[in-house]
Amino acid sequence: MLSTPPALIAVVGPVEPPLLAAWVRHYRWLGVERFLIAFHFPEHVPVQQRHELQAASRELGIVPTGTSTGPWHEHTNTQLREALRHRAGPGWHLLADADEFQQYPAPLSEVIAQAESSGHRVVGGLMLDRVAASGRLTGWKPEGGLDLAYPLGGHLTHRLLHGDPRKIVLARHDVTVAGGNHRAPGQRPDADRICAVHHFKWRSGVLDDLRRRVKHFATGTWQEQTPVVRDEAGRLLSHVGRHGGVINTSDPRFAFRRVSLDRMPFNWPSEARGIVTAWRPHIAHRPGSETMRAPTESSSRKG
Repeated sequence: MLSTPPALIAVVGPVEPPLLAAWVRHYRWLGVERFLIAFHFPEHVPVQQRHELQAASRELGIVPTGTSTGPWHEHTNTQLREALRHRAGPGWHLLADADEFQQYPAPLSEVIAQAESSGHRVVGGLMLDRVAASGRLTGWKPEGGLDLAYPLGGHLTHRLLHGDPRKIVLARHDVTVAGGNHRAPGQRPDADRICAVHHFKWRSGVLDDLRRRVKHFATGTWQEQTPVVRDEAGRLLSHVGRHGGVINTSDPRFAFRRVSLDRMPFNWPSEARGIVTAWRPHIAHRPGSETMRAPTESSSRKG
């Protein structure tokens, strides 16, 4: 008996319309039929840009469930996501940000059937950060596609930002998922069946977004639960500052290599298993303080 395709749940920020179109095409190709998305636009986003993105969504056949504006507090994503999950109702929910393109080793129906037969109520993923071959944070041409513009995949979030690279990509409707979709308390994904989450965040404009995030969280304009989010942004900004405005793709720590949305990365099951089973929160020591803290699962927020 074939399972019902999962409802896709996403909170979408001010991305470029071509990215939204590519994202929708990708998930429709995976078999998703039902999209429940909510837009959230911070104060700096022009009204015209908001209207263009909403119009692009409708042209794609997706009527946004809701649109909100204002500060992008750390809890904003979670609140909007939970409202969408409630509306989606029973069944499996696919959770993906607008710059995350999930890649599975089997059709979604088989992935879900295997999870159910093995008693798993979630499916896990691991972020694979996609960057330009030059390391520059560039724009892209829709006619060329994302694979052509950002051919390298590596572990930037994990090894540079010290963020949580794990993702809950599929969850039963009654499973609680923590902020950022990084974990589901009480649930353990099958470490031998980890989805690749191609993360196309490192595009033109992201540095301005990160600077804005650091400023707003530091001043309290946007509310944060811990300094984790701005710490990660600060690490990326410091890195590109030391490397002439680019990501150092030759650094062996990041394991950048050519990858594609058309096929799973070579040796992915063992690579992903090794990372998700060994990952532990980064312990940061702040100068002048004896306290040490471990980041929560709230990293990699949009805004």
